[in-house]
Amino acid sequence: MKNTIIFLLLASSGMVFSQGKYLTKNGTINFEASVPSFEEVKAKNESVTAILNTENGEMAALALIKGFRFKVALMEEHFNENYIESSKFPKATFKGTLESFEFDNLQSEYLLNGSITLHGKTKDISTKMKLEEKGDQLVVSGSFVLRPEDFDIEIPKIVSNKIAEEVNVNVNFLLKRK
Repeated sequence: MKNTIIFLLLASSGMVFSQGKYLTKNGTINFEASVPSFEEVKAKNESVTAILNTENGEMAALALIKGFRFKVALMEEHFNENYIESSKFPKATFKGTLESFEFDNLQSEYLLNGSITLHGKTKDISTKMKLEEKGDQLVVSGSFVLRPEDFDIEIPKIVSNKIAEEVNVNVNFLLKRK
């Protein structure tokens, strides 16, 4: 009987703690660095892990670099081997906080402050993110701009005019209660 009570207490405490987290393992990140009149430089990763702590608005995301898919296989190969060096830097991470976040009083837009680590370098960012409640799920989406030079990603001069200096990044996470 004593063991049953202890088990029930532990099980219920786990449910209380897990109510404050929303998670996905198949979030999406798209980026585009295309320049007019040249081949499209665009990729998509649909296996991004993201988590939101609804108790304090903290958010984190992890994208495996080799998960980005391009239309052209050779472009994907150059991205992984020459530019982003995915064998040396296999992931990109984000950690930050949705400012003034209150789960009981959700807004449609929040300021997200945090830092992105990519190619071994970390950069602070601040951007607006949209948040929408869909049943028992939360949709978090937004966009921001990154510059390869901020992460010491070298673009060879021979192709530098074919790749934009600013990379447009879009994120979309459908988060489910953990």
